[in-house]
Amino acid sequence: MIGQGFGQDFHSFGYPPMAAFDHLPEIRPDRPVLIAGPTASGKSALALRIARDRGGVIVNADASQVYDCWRVVTARPSPQEEAQAPHQLYGHVAFDAPYSAGHWLREVTPLLEGPERPIIVGGTGLYFMALTEGMADIPPTPPEIRARADEMPLEDMLAQLDARTAARIDRRNRARVQRAWEVQAATGRPLADWQDATPPPLLPLERAVPILFDAPKDWLLDRIARRFDLMLEQGALDEVAAMRDRYDPALPSCKAIGVPELMAHLRGEITLDEARARATIATRQFAKRQRTWFRARMKDWHRIRPDQ
Repeated sequence: MIGQGFGQDFHSFGYPPMAAFDHLPEIRPDRPVLIAGPTASGKSALALRIARDRGGVIVNADASQVYDCWRVVTARPSPQEEAQAPHQLYGHVAFDAPYSAGHWLREVTPLLEGPERPIIVGGTGLYFMALTEGMADIPPTPPEIRARADEMPLEDMLAQLDARTAARIDRRNRARVQRAWEVQAATGRPLADWQDATPPPLLPLERAVPILFDAPKDWLLDRIARRFDLMLEQGALDEVAAMRDRYDPALPSCKAIGVPELMAHLRGEITLDEARARATIATRQFAKRQRTWFRARMKDWHRIRPDQ
């Protein structure tokens, strides 16, 4: 049975119909499976079904789900789901530990040669691109440069980027802009130069089964609104409250959608309804960016419509 793909015990959520999974490409047992798509589209449900029916280990490719402080608010697989199939790279990073696509790529590398074929699932497109297109070996950013970047307005960082780098990144995504600025400040070379010197990929796309959830806008927006309500019912507010004394808005872990909004409510700055509305809007905006990015960058992936 497909279900439970959105976090802790979301049994009543409206999951993609079974027919949506009848249009999959051939899933050979000797090939890794890659499943990408926007938030709330049903990726985890498909990964769990493949792992149970055809074998494999489910590997996280979502930047927010690596942190140990969040399960409900980031829709990590529940303990019940984790008991049904092996899972890797979920909730294994401390909330204040540095983590990047480079860290993820190093951790996923041994899983590509492990005893079980990986089923890599998530919504962080940069992880999939690093895996299938290669990733530049950029030196780590010195703490003093990162501290400067944390204090800079987005517009100031964008103004200092070279045109090629600026054209390649999501200029509305602060994390991507800041990363590009930090690389340029730390190495004296634009991020685009590092990317152009990228080594061969660990997993070329032709050696995998790449599946992209092409979720229609209206269908996805309805699921996003209902999912956040379920997160609240399942304890998202308590989860955020448990981090209140350690919350730092500058940390990537604390920028997970829903966390700043619920923290503002806990501090008495906004009502819970306002927090819910803001988090839902933020999720919709994020999903829109994901859909646009995936359609532009993943043209060779096999697409499925989860609403059919």
